[in-house]
Amino acid sequence: MQKPFLQTPFAPAQPALAIALASCFLTLGLPQAAGAQTTSGTPTSTPTSTATAASTVVITGNPLGRDTLAQPVTVLSGDGLTLRGAGTLGETLDGLPGISATGFGPQSSRPIIRGLDGDRVRMLDNGGASVDASNLSFDHAVTLDPLVAERVEVVRGPAALLYGGNATGGVVNVIDNRIPRVAADGLSGRAEVRLGGAAREKAGSALLEGGANGFNWHVDVAGRNSEDLRTPRFNAPTEDGGSVSTRHIANSDGQSRSGAVGASWADADGYIGASVDRYENDYGVTVEPDVTIRMNRDRVAFAGERRRLPGPFTQVEFQASHTRYKHEEVEGTGEVGTTFRSTGDDFRLQAHHVPLGPLKGVVGVQAEQLDFSALGEEAFVPSTRTRSTALFVLEEAQAGPATLTAGLRWEQVKVSSDGDASDAAEPRFGDGQERKFTPKSASLGATLPVGGGWSLSASVGATERAPAYYELYANGVHVATAAYERGDPTLGVERSRHLELGTEWKQDEHRFKASVFQTRFSRYIGLDATGNVIDDVPEYAFTAARARLRGLELEGRTRLLTRPWTLDADAAVDMVRGDNLTTGEPLARLAPVRVRAGLTTASGPWQIGATVVHAARQDRVPAADVATPSSTVLNLFATWKMPLQQADALWFVRLDNVTNELAYNAAAIRTVRDLSPLGARALTAGVRVAF
Repeated sequence: MQKPFLQTPFAPAQPALAIALASCFLTLGLPQAAGAQTTSGTPTSTPTSTATAASTVVITGNPLGRDTLAQPVTVLSGDGLTLRGAGTLGETLDGLPGISATGFGPQSSRPIIRGLDGDRVRMLDNGGASVDASNLSFDHAVTLDPLVAERVEVVRGPAALLYGGNATGGVVNVIDNRIPRVAADGLSGRAEVRLGGAAREKAGSALLEGGANGFNWHVDVAGRNSEDLRTPRFNAPTEDGGSVSTRHIANSDGQSRSGAVGASWADADGYIGASVDRYENDYGVTVEPDVTIRMNRDRVAFAGERRRLPGPFTQVEFQASHTRYKHEEVEGTGEVGTTFRSTGDDFRLQAHHVPLGPLKGVVGVQAEQLDFSALGEEAFVPSTRTRSTALFVLEEAQAGPATLTAGLRWEQVKVSSDGDASDAAEPRFGDGQERKFTPKSASLGATLPVGGGWSLSASVGATERAPAYYELYANGVHVATAAYERGDPTLGVERSRHLELGTEWKQDEHRFKASVFQTRFSRYIGLDATGNVIDDVPEYAFTAARARLRGLELEGRTRLLTRPWTLDADAAVDMVRGDNLTTGEPLARLAPVRVRAGLTTASGPWQIGATVVHAARQDRVPAADVATPSSTVLNLFATWKMPLQQADALWFVRLDNVTNELAYNAAAIRTVRDLSPLGARALTAGVRVAF
């Protein structure tokens, strides 16, 4: 029997979590009457009006609240997030340095960071776990909606120290204000409407926030409706081995809805609060013309923080969440073919200790549990349970002008399978099994200002990741990938080592960043073709191999004119090369070398810009794949900020793919890549009002 949604998220079977949560509430206490409105002491970046508002972030990457992170980080907020806004989180972030997207049609696209995706990129909801099934399959959408995001932060490169082994590639953290963290006085809000695009999208969102005498509240709603994506004319492959000429992607329409309420009590030294939200998404599956996915997610979240505490810990922060996720794959007849369910609990507590000589640092504990089930004719993974507990520490010290950071993380992970049901018509999973793992991670980093606006950074680290439940126990036909996927219950932890060097220069309106990196896996868990055919589809098996990824990221911006209009030029280059060192083949689904160049001019309330993005031909592919041709896409945009009484309105218009270029996503799996090119030339217009 399914437990009620509002039941306490931590069951009696997890007493340590319940005790820790209760202790945290007692430690924090209830804030007193509201005082000065302050933040948590963590600096935030200033939003810019550029289409790719990139800036250094410390909220997600560095809990010490200093701009000294030795990893590249990116934030989108304000006008930049509005202009880049798309139907999925992957599409919204795609094209930023080091970031691509899985691109399983316009409704399902998950971020890829430096060639790593799936269970190696951690998706966070306000710093907590985002429970869905998007890491299991490319056709499963992420449950984080860019429409309601206040900011999106991305840490590029291993972030396992703070967020676990499944952040080997990086972290994407979607932040909203559903639990208000600062005492409010009066009413504020924003609303946005956007129309158009290649999918003839109609989307809107609205939120209201208010507060008085320390009590704060938040309400938001959002909705999106889109049709089949229009494309330049292309030849779509058919089931009989032929092709058909078309200008749209069949069964790629979708509708989503979301809403949330939250409240908190805050004063000058902290806050404590909770929120409840629901997200629904119904969308077509590109590779299956008669199948739609009906998805919903319910989440309850708690968070709190207390600063300026006496004793060994000067600041304590916690967050906890309980999530229930379900999606049904509905056949054309209306019958439900397969139902996926996940129930997840997440708890995190971290404390800032008093300085110990030159050391300032954070110690913390994190615990998660995930119950997953797949029922129906296309279920290729048994019901599983994943439990993990972790301890971590991050320390920082000044050594002359340099800032040094070091950290350790220790985890215990247990992944259990229920095996076949007693009445299974076709047993595939065998008896129930259980695997235990103890992943460990460590990192060292340094940043050094060298004068003239320049700074240098370096980081090294070692990361271990426990295999995911599907990597261990999958055994069946996965219709979305047109393959028979077979897990390996004997897999060990995935191990990698990472080295990164970077430099940054800032002077007035000019800036430049560069990073080079290499990640070597002594045990890289990948899904590779075996050469066998099962049930008329090729067999792919999860195996461990030696692998290497290396790449570079360059980005810069300079001001060419200051009057009568400002004129800024920006450019970026990124590349990643991946090799399976065991087989000697390139790793699959890597973005090619990409070059972006843009011009932006502004005067008063007006801003106009153009961006050209060139993706080189990707011919470094394994034998089972084919090359993806190059493409060059031109995009234009314009904004006008209209002041209103105690508010302002940002009107925006965007013309994408001006030359109607036929472009394909090299990072998408081959079964969908040929079916789903990028959208055709299309105009998007909208307005965002904030008060």
